[in-house]
Amino acid sequence: MTPELTALTLAALLQIVQFAAYAIPANRDLGMGYTMSARDREPSREMSETTARLGRAFANHFESLALFTIAVLVIQLSGQNTPFTAACAWTYLAARVAYVPAYALGLKPWRSLIWFAGFGSITLMLIAALT
Repeated sequence: MTPELTALTLAALLQIVQFAAYAIPANRDLGMGYTMSARDREPSREMSETTARLGRAFANHFESLALFTIAVLVIQLSGQNTPFTAACAWTYLAARVAYVPAYALGLKPWRSLIWFAGFGSITLMLIAALT
């Protein structure tokens, strides 16, 4: 497996870990009665600030993972794997791992800088595919 595909696989596994990191406290905060319901109404209780942040980080990773998947597939299918694209893929993964606690802890401006490192890595991979 190429480094880019390995990083993509690990990024998908990170998404699963993020789901658990969010779902467990959300069930505790909101109650299983609400979380197992159709959620047709607003919850009667609020999530903690940290749980809400974990939820936003989880959603953000879905958005980011879509672009990263495109970048990896373009590189992979065009056979343009290089040490540079591998470094970009690993940088993306490292940034996404660091993003979760940075967001959960409300670390400003680090959360945004970490996000930008991941987004920049995707951008560089896509540009590399065009050159």
